[in-house]
Formats: sequence, C-alpha cells, structure tokens
Amino acid sequence: MDCGVITSKTVLILISLIFWAAAAGLSYVGGYVISSCKNFDHFLEDRYTVVPAVIILAIAVVMFIIGLIGLCSTIRESRFGLGIFLFVILLIFAAEVAAFILGLVYRGKIKPNVEKSVTEGIHNYDGKNSDSRAVDFLQEQLQCCGVNNYSDWESTLWFNSTGNQTVPQSCCRQDQRNCTGLLDEPQKLYTQGCEQKLETLLEQVLTYASLVILGFAIVKFFGMLSVCVIMCRKKETSYQPLYSGTFA
Repeated sequence: MDCGVITSKTVLILISLIFWAAAAGLSYVGGYVISSCKNFDHFLEDRYTVVPAVIILAIAVVMFIIGLIGLCSTIRESRFGLGIFLFVILLIFAAEVAAFILGLVYRGKIKPNVEKSVTEGIHNYDGKNSDSRAVDFLQEQLQCCGVNNYSDWESTLWFNSTGNQTVPQSCCRQDQRNCTGLLDEPQKLYTQGCEQKLETLLEQVLTYASLVILGFAIVKFFGMLSVCVIMCRKKETSYQPLYSGTFA
C-alpha cells in the first residue's frame, strides 16, 4: 500500500469522525435556530424562515449514518461502500449549499417581516390577547420598548384607552422595582425599540447558521476528493502485471 492510499485512508477516517462531531454540532445549531425562531414566531410572517434549520437537522442525521458507512468502507476498502459514501457526500454537499443560499435569501426578508409584525402586534395590544403576550415576551427578553422607542405606544388604542399615560410594564427596566410604566419616568423604561433588536438577533442567528453550513460544505468537498483518490488507486492496483519467465 503506497503512501498516497495510506494518507487518503487516514483523511477519510478522520473525516468520518468529523462527520459524527459535525452531526452533533449541526444538531445544536439547528435546534438553536428553531428555538430562536419559535420564541419570536409571532413576529415572523414568513414561516419558511425555519426551513434552513430543518435542513440542518436532516443533514445531521444523514451525516451520522454516512460517517459510519464511510468509516467501515474505508477500513475495508470497499469500492461499493466508498461509492455510496461519495454519492451521499455529494448529496449532502448540494443540500448544504442549498441551505446556505436559503439562509441568505431569508436574511433579506427579515427586516420587512419584523417591521410589519412588531407594528401590528403593538397596535393590537390590549393586555390580554395573544398579541399582548407576544409583545410582553418580546420586550422583556430583548429589553426594548415599542417599535422604534417607547413613544410609539402613545399612538396605540391601549395607551389611549387606559388614560393613565403609561406603557406596559414589560417596558420597565429589570433593575427598576417601582416602575409603573409612566412616560414621565423615562429613566425607568427601555429606550430602544424592538424592531431593530429583533432584526439584529435573527440576522445574527441566520448568519451564524450560514457560516457553519459553509464550513461543513468545505469539509465535504475534501472528503469527496479523498474518496476519489482511494477509488482510483484501488482501480489501478486491480490490474496485475504479467510476469514471463526468462528465455534461454
């Protein structure tokens, strides 16, 4: 066995192990993206925003299985197994590229969706309905108030109906225990709007996921090269030279 085959086998074994580690990593990323989107799904008009995360989880399962196949096939030098390994790696590579592109596409749709949804949620706020619970959760988690700032509440039906010049208590800073939401006490309120904060959060999540996908796609590319090296070398060694005797 020459050095090239040994090196390629070593690379493939390492890549098979990396597939298992990558499967665990992708599962975490996919779950994190879905969890983040689920927490704020009330403000995501486009439900397909989680599609990249679902693709990531599906890839993670396939990667674990194919890592096992790749490890066994590399050790046994099975051309059939390596052929399957190469084919599946190619499919995963294509899926990761697709997920990367989808992530970029949906990243551009975040701003208009978030702006519309947050504005509608605040204007539908009555302190009791699902919009109210979603807005309160958003403001508490992101430590924000209103769409652009706390003054946005002044144009809502809820603000005008209460008549006490207050915003929801979810706008109160966590370190202000006596906060009642009065606009006369802005130092006790979150001053940043929720639109920009939510938009930034979701963009960061999708950017993080896209970079992870791109990194693993590069790993798949080198994996395909290593499979090709072993299969080509194995094909060459399958042809044995004919040795003839010495003629007098």
